[in-house]
Amino acid sequence: MSPIVDFKNVSTVGLESSLVAEALAGLRANEARYFMNKYKHEFTVVPASESQETLDYVKRVLKEERGIEFAAQPLEVW
Repeated sequence: MSPIVDFKNVSTVGLESSLVAEALAGLRANEARYFMNKYKHEFTVVPASESQETLDYVKRVLKEERGIEFAAQPLEVW
């Protein structure tokens, strides 16, 4: 089961390899809070390496529809 992101107790678990792990953890917690408030749904994430199909889909859509490409390797997907 994918870990649920706790927006009350912000954690850097899964983001340790980033130089800005604390900032990313805050952003991730904010997304979790948004999802809970708007959709009443718990926000879960998995390491990008475990969900290559989702990552490939997002990369393709962003590139084809918006001309956007990742400059860095994503750490997690939801």
